[in-house]
Amino acid sequence: MEIQQSATVIKPITNIGNGHVQEVVRQAHEELRQLLQQRAQVMRRIGTIKQTISGLANLFGDDVLSDELLELVDRKSSGRQPGFTKACRMTLMEANRALSARDVCDRLQDKSPSILTRHKDPMASVTTVLNRLVAYGEARAVTLDNRRRAWQWVADLEFDARPELVAPAQH
Repeated sequence: MEIQQSATVIKPITNIGNGHVQEVVRQAHEELRQLLQQRAQVMRRIGTIKQTISGLANLFGDDVLSDELLELVDRKSSGRQPGFTKACRMTLMEANRALSARDVCDRLQDKSPSILTRHKDPMASVTTVLNRLVAYGEARAVTLDNRRRAWQWVADLEFDARPELVAPAQH
């Protein structure tokens, strides 16, 4: 049995309220740009708060945190394999320096090797995720002294109560 496909051609309506359509598109574009900027700011703030809570737990022990908070800051297993992006995010967030894709792969291998086995090319997968984190505003790409590319978690510096503990931003 042969299925025939019919092609529907949709022609744009021209010269009818085009100025209004352009204004709606312009406003939608502006709102989208603002929302993406807000999302980046919120993600930086979330990262900073998670870093602060994790730092306190490192100093005083995980027992100072509730079970819910342990899960929120990814310090307690929820019973399932953590997502690849989440694992890369936490690796970068917990680092005290910029990491290359190889560094992230090595740390993932040490911490949860099974997460890498699901990827045909772990380096490519890690690089893709790190670049997405840059696009989300959660990380920044930097160039190391050896001219290799690396990624660094972006903290919300306004929130940090102890700025002497925060490395200066690299541009």
